[in-house]
Amino acid sequence: MIALRSSLFMAWFLLVTLVMAIIFLPLLGAPRKATVWMARIWARMTLWGLKIFAGVDERQVGEAPQGGVLVASKHMSMWDTLALYLALDDPAIVLKRELLRIPFYGWYLNKTAAIAIDRGAGADALRRMVHAAEKILRQNRPILIFPEGTRKKPGTVPDYKPGVAGLYNHLNVACVPVALDSGRFWQGFWKYPGTITLEFLSPIPAGLRRREFMAELETNIETSTNKLLES
Repeated sequence: MIALRSSLFMAWFLLVTLVMAIIFLPLLGAPRKATVWMARIWARMTLWGLKIFAGVDERQVGEAPQGGVLVASKHMSMWDTLALYLALDDPAIVLKRELLRIPFYGWYLNKTAAIAIDRGAGADALRRMVHAAEKILRQNRPILIFPEGTRKKPGTVPDYKPGVAGLYNHLNVACVPVALDSGRFWQGFWKYPGTITLEFLSPIPAGLRRREFMAELETNIETSTNKLLES
């Protein structure tokens, strides 16, 4: 049954993605807001299919932040990006530049939400990331970053990268940690019925020292995430 439901969702996901990517291709030449409108519909349809075909529902705990703020989230699956994109108000997402090279997906991502970084560029990558993030804050939009830089399976030892501290210190804004447990239900191709929890935690105020900020961020996210995984 799990294999069948996972297959049905994958078929739905591929169909919706392919059809919408082709039909709405002209939006890449339109104002960004039009592409954002399409991307949100695609995300909603994907999560709708996840619920209908695979039995994976969702719930949100806490209030999603509004305006120019830094949001740092645990990352376990593709679900995280979709759900946070819908929960936040037109966020910009810090991601690796390689994703923008994917046909269609990368084109839309670049137009709607990307703050792309080149991991091999060192300090220059941080400068470019901060510069792009400053533009987003002037638009009063949130910035979403996954501080471990990649997806982590539940129970994996955390590995928080310094990029989130660089953004936090340079932008001088509050940071909202996010805990989740999507890795229990979305495991690559396999989808297991249940309810994913997305939890917005108390903001970390601006102005902390780098080491203090990183310790508080990791403690808050990991403690809350482990509670979700154990529930």
